[in-house]
Amino acid sequence: MSTRWFGQPIPRVEDERLLRGAGAYLDDLGHDALAAAFVRSPHAHARITDVDVSAALDVEGLVAIYTYDDLPDRLAEPLPLLIPHPTLTHGRTPYALARDKVHHVGAPVAMVVAEDRYLAEDAAERIAVRYEPLPAVVGIAAARAAAHLVHEDVPGNLAARMTQSTGDVDAALAAAPHVLSLDLAIERSASTPLEGRGVLARWDAEARRMRIWSSTQTSTGVRAAVAAKLDLPLVDVDVITPDVGGGFGVKIMHPWPEEVLVPWAARLLARPVKFVEDRREHFVASAHERGQLHSVRVGFDDDGRLLGLDVRFWHDHGAFIPYGLIVPIITSTQLLGPYKPGAYRVTFDSLYTNTVIVTPYRGAGRPQGVFVMERVMDAIARELGLDRTTVRERNFIEPHEMPYDHGLVFQDGRPLIYDSGDFPASLAKLKQLVGWDDFEQARETARAEGRRIGIGLACYVEGTGVGPYEGGHVVIETSGKVKVATGLTSQGQGHQTVFAQIVADELGVPLDDVEVVTGDTRRFGYAVGTFASRAAVMSGSAIALAARAAKEKALRVAGDALEANPDDLEIVDGVVRVVGAPGAEISLGTVAVLSNPLRYAFDTAAQAATQFASGDPAKPPVPEDDEPGLEGRDYFSPMQSTFANGMHAVVVETDPDTAEVKILRYCVVHDCGTLINPRIVEGQIHGGVAQGVAGALYERMAYDDAGQLQNASFMDFLMPYASEVPSSVEIDHLETPSPMNPLGIKGAGEAGVIPGAAAIASAIEDAEGIVLTSMPISPSELWELRRSKETG
Repeated sequence: MSTRWFGQPIPRVEDERLLRGAGAYLDDLGHDALAAAFVRSPHAHARITDVDVSAALDVEGLVAIYTYDDLPDRLAEPLPLLIPHPTLTHGRTPYALARDKVHHVGAPVAMVVAEDRYLAEDAAERIAVRYEPLPAVVGIAAARAAAHLVHEDVPGNLAARMTQSTGDVDAALAAAPHVLSLDLAIERSASTPLEGRGVLARWDAEARRMRIWSSTQTSTGVRAAVAAKLDLPLVDVDVITPDVGGGFGVKIMHPWPEEVLVPWAARLLARPVKFVEDRREHFVASAHERGQLHSVRVGFDDDGRLLGLDVRFWHDHGAFIPYGLIVPIITSTQLLGPYKPGAYRVTFDSLYTNTVIVTPYRGAGRPQGVFVMERVMDAIARELGLDRTTVRERNFIEPHEMPYDHGLVFQDGRPLIYDSGDFPASLAKLKQLVGWDDFEQARETARAEGRRIGIGLACYVEGTGVGPYEGGHVVIETSGKVKVATGLTSQGQGHQTVFAQIVADELGVPLDDVEVVTGDTRRFGYAVGTFASRAAVMSGSAIALAARAAKEKALRVAGDALEANPDDLEIVDGVVRVVGAPGAEISLGTVAVLSNPLRYAFDTAAQAATQFASGDPAKPPVPEDDEPGLEGRDYFSPMQSTFANGMHAVVVETDPDTAEVKILRYCVVHDCGTLINPRIVEGQIHGGVAQGVAGALYERMAYDDAGQLQNASFMDFLMPYASEVPSSVEIDHLETPSPMNPLGIKGAGEAGVIPGAAAIASAIEDAEGIVLTSMPISPSELWELRRSKETG
């Protein structure tokens, strides 16, 4: 029997290369390239009255300076609105270089190209831009008040208003024995990956071909955008994603201005050009997320069962909205979590402000929604004097109710139908893991020692594996090695490992014989991208289907060679053999040789495929509906998303003097269907928990009223160290296979971060007896809440 790789917690195959310093990130490439730098706006909102480049022209090593007036044709048009929506009635996107106005600090105004980055920065500093400042709209309250407008042609700063509902909410609330109202808030944060954005471009004038390397989450998306903006045939643009030092959503946005400007300059100058953003640029010129305000009314009965839920929220999407309404749509639908809400209505406004744009950041709208729903659950428990787990249990969707149709439309335009899950079983596992029923004893022990501790929990459901499709290509070489390609990109998720595990099992070959390439349009030209916890579901399924196609052909070719029925064959450790007939076997490499009829032999193995050595004279060398070689190509396009789920519990201690919060235990129960590699899944959870803790206790984007980001550096932006993240995350798994794909899997990439703020808020509230309505929370804010409680 071959080794079974699927489900095994093997180490990542890519780690040795990366840990030994053999990785190749964007800035490791293009040492012969010219360097680009950008003049960026110091104002949040201003009219550009003049751009004077004369003082920069004397900088030695300067190659070119470009402003909006230099941009030709389609490059002078606004960048694309990637995801239109019927309710997005006032969608606005930026120009690659600001035309006549700037709408946030950090907006690109001019591009400088020089022999190196130092010279480019020197020249950029000498460019004098004259601005006429305009009033800035900062924050949701200012956007709603609309005393000033971000865009003159957008009334009320309102890009979109969207409502979804099921049932009669007004009647349900009117008849409910109990009704509560809550006002809740989540502040802005950002992805802040270790490596910022970057792009390198080379133009081959003879071949009229553009080659681009981009630190992106969608190489095919960048390819399509560059082809469109530069009026190039798609087949003449190659985009390669090198090693990427983190993405977390910010790099799914495309094209960034630099991703079209750098290739344009490379073609114009007939020299390679490279841009890598610095850390401040990432803070002020990339993307943020999270900022929302919610107003909730909930009706429930004496047992705590939901009867009606009415949610109104406001979403700050920044100065432009190129990624559409995906984040607030996810919030509005994933807010429901594992619960039956009774009647449900949700309305959101997506608002312009003079701040950095908002695109998905790990969790993508779900942390906000989960925070709201879990605050509601805790409020009901407090109102009725019930255990918090009891209220949740009474509102769970039961396993026998799957698939469960919420009657709403999800972010993929498909019905919000949960395909699988066992929420009561997950909660039972979590309670046992954290010791929920025994916690009061621990609390009393701590209280006797003068310590305050509390316990909290939060539940979530995560839509994963969104479409429209991904593909896979599996090639069995004459050496017996297997080459696998898929179009989506990798940013540390372990794709080279998990995809190899899938193929090794499907083909019956050693894991070491499988090599995986991702994010290279030369190897696979059609793909969507890496986001929304979709890689394993989408590309994993496509690769499995492609491997099965390759296997089917391998068995057919081997059957001819062995004079055996393909149904009687198996592949074990790269050898095709007849079941029950020892010695009747042929290596998979030899089968690959035989699959490609040859006229010429280039080595000894190839001789077996030449015209005088093989083949049936009564048949064509390549049968109809077949092709040479031993390979499979397939695509996976599901009808809808598949829904993973999980529950987190956390125990915290709050310092009685300083109000600092220390996490004592963090427990996770997670259901992502059938596990390909538990070790990688747990690594994803660990990383997500770290970001969840960051979003609950530390990280926020602090803008002043003029639209200046006050903490645009790691000196000021409070990112947790290893000492602030739980040293141990206790994890248990529940596997309820998804019926939506051939592997029964669900996504796992965002699971760790989604319920973090909600669970930690619940625990702090339990420790302090103070109701929390906003996250993140700092020690000074908790201290003020204590004082208000004492004096109130």
